[in-house]
Amino acid sequence: MNNFVLDFEKPLAELQQKIDELQSLSSGNKIDVSGEIQSLTERLNEMREKIHSALTPWQRVQLARHPQRPHTLDFIEQLFTEFLELSGDRRFKDDKAVVGGFAKLNGSPVVVIGTQKGRDMRENMMRNFGWPNPEGYRKAMRLMRLADRAGVPIITFIDTPGAFPGITSEERHIAEAIAVNLRDMFSLKVPVLCVIIGEGGSGGALGIGVGNRMLAMENAYYSVITPEGCAAILWKDRAFAPQAAEALSLTARKLLELKVADEIILEPVGGAHSDPEKAIAEVGKAIAANLKLLAKLDGEELKRQRYEKFRVMGTLLIDPAASGIKPAPAKKTAPAKKSASDKSAKKTAAKTSGTK
Repeated sequence: MNNFVLDFEKPLAELQQKIDELQSLSSGNKIDVSGEIQSLTERLNEMREKIHSALTPWQRVQLARHPQRPHTLDFIEQLFTEFLELSGDRRFKDDKAVVGGFAKLNGSPVVVIGTQKGRDMRENMMRNFGWPNPEGYRKAMRLMRLADRAGVPIITFIDTPGAFPGITSEERHIAEAIAVNLRDMFSLKVPVLCVIIGEGGSGGALGIGVGNRMLAMENAYYSVITPEGCAAILWKDRAFAPQAAEALSLTARKLLELKVADEIILEPVGGAHSDPEKAIAEVGKAIAANLKLLAKLDGEELKRQRYEKFRVMGTLLIDPAASGIKPAPAKKTAPAKKSASDKSAKKTAAKTSGTK
C-alpha cells in the first residue's frame, strides 16, 4: 500500500526513486552527490506542482479514493480528545462502516460521526468498504438526537461511495433509513457541520450531509452518482468514467460555484495522502472557524438557515440578454370565427337601424 501510485503520479514516483537511490549511494559509499540530489528534488517539486495544479475531475476522484488518504478515525484521533464511541442502532446491529460518538474539540463537547473505510482487505471487509447499511444511518440519527438533547454541535465526516446497494440492505429498508435522516436532520436545533473528506457518493453521503455548513477538501468529490455508475447508465460502458466525472460537476471548485459547498479546504501539494497530518490540521482549523460562526445562531435560526440552504439548491436563474438567448416570438392568433347567433344579431341590428 505504501507503494501505491496513481497513473498520473508515475513520473513523480520514478523521479523520487532516483533521489532515493542517490541518497542510498551517498550514505553507503560516502560519495557526495548532494548537488544532484538537490537538483532532482527541485525538479520533483516543480513537476508535482505542475501536475497537481491542472488535475482533471477524474484525477481528483482518484485522489479522493487514494488508499493512504486520511479517513474519519484519523481525523478523530488527531483533532479530538476524549472520544467515546457509541455503537448500534438499537434495532438490528452495529454498522462498522459508520463510526461516531461524543468527543471534545478544543475542550468543547461535540458529537462526531463519519463513514469509515479500511486500510487493508481485512479491515475493508469489516467496514464494508465504506458502504453503510441501514443500521449505519439509524445509528447516526440516534447519535444526532442525543446531541440535540445535550445541546452540543454535530460534526459529520463524509467519505463513502454510496449506501450499500445489496439485497440485505434493501430488505432492511435502506431508502427509508436515509429518508428519515434527511427529514429529521432539518429539525435539529444544534449546529450541524459537514465535511467531505474523500468520496461523497449519492444518498449514502447525503444521509449524514444535511448541515448548516458544507466544507469540502480540495480533492474530495460530491455527486449524485459515482462516475463509473453514470458511465454505465449513459454510455453503457464504465470506461467512460472520465467523461462522466467531467459532466457531473463533482469537484470541490464546482460545488462551491453551485453553492452546494460553502468552503474549500486546501490540501498539501500532492494530495492529503502526501502529508496527512498537515491536511488534517487544516480541516481542524476550518471546523473550529465555522463552529464559531454557527454558535451565534439560536436553534430556530439554525433550522431556518439549514432549510433555506437546501431549498435554493438546483435553482438556476438565466439572464436572456447576458446569455445570448433570444426570447421566443409571440404566437399570432387567428381571429375568432363568428357564430351563427352573432351573424343573426348583426342582421337584426341592421334592419332596426334601417327602419329608424
